Amino acid sequence: MNREILNDYKEKNDKILLAQILDKIENTEKKNKVEYTDFLDLAQTELVEKFIRKIKINNYISYGGFEQAERKIFVFYPEKFNSIVIEKNLSSIVQIIRIELPEDLKGKYTHRDYLGAVMKLGIERKKVGDIVVDRNGADIIIDKNIAKFLVDNLGSLTRFSKSKITIQNIEDLRPVQIKKEEIEIIVSSLRLDNVISELAKCSRNKALDIINLERVFVNFECETKKTKQIKTGDMITIRGKGRFFIKENIGQTKSGRFIIKVEKFI
Repeated sequence: MNREILNDYKEKNDKILLAQILDKIENTEKKNKVEYTDFLDLAQTELVEKFIRKIKINNYISYGGFEQAERKIFVFYPEKFNSIVIEKNLSSIVQIIRIELPEDLKGKYTHRDYLGAVMKLGIERKKVGDIVVDRNGADIIIDKNIAKFLVDNLGSLTRFSKSKITIQNIEDLRPVQIKKEEIEIIVSSLRLDNVISELAKCSRNKALDIINLERVFVNFECETKKTKQIKTGDMITIRGKGRFFIKENIGQTKSGRFIIKVEKFI
């Protein structure tokens, strides 16, 4: 594999990640074995997807446990396998830590509480995928290698001392409930910076900072062009703020501002 292609990338962290990806691809080819990454966030996933297409690698899948997952692993496999075989054996790579709360705590904890508990035990974020939360508790998608440690230690934390904590196969992930609320925003134009300012409820300058920090994704691709025109049907993700679907351009106010109907994922 020609590693000179890494010189096309300026950011040190990008180069490190892609060098790791190349290592895994080369191991797959040389050792005829399955290799997989840690969980990657949206920006990393986009970077790796584009890189893989660039070097024309086909024997891989990206997987996060469910279709809308924001954090995913990449699994690379030798030609003797196919994607169907790999997908049927994902439980050998990814598992679930299921936390079932006692009656008096149901509905009390949020995504942040569950993630904070895992981090408190010294687990790196890259070993943890999405966390599916409902009133009864949560399913934490994790690298199988840390499953036993978590199931043995989460109960030592006060907040989960009375909870039932088990390891489950990824196929048994609790139903992912996509909750939305409909909101309306009014913007002077459909430029990305205007829309982000309204969705994130911040100033235009702050919106520009968010965009420049590569925290904005349009249709799951990082977007840093502030003048990009947003249209009906676009999915906008603002890291730290949430995900928004541009549902409808209702019309314009008397002053010519645009009224946009948005579905906010909650």
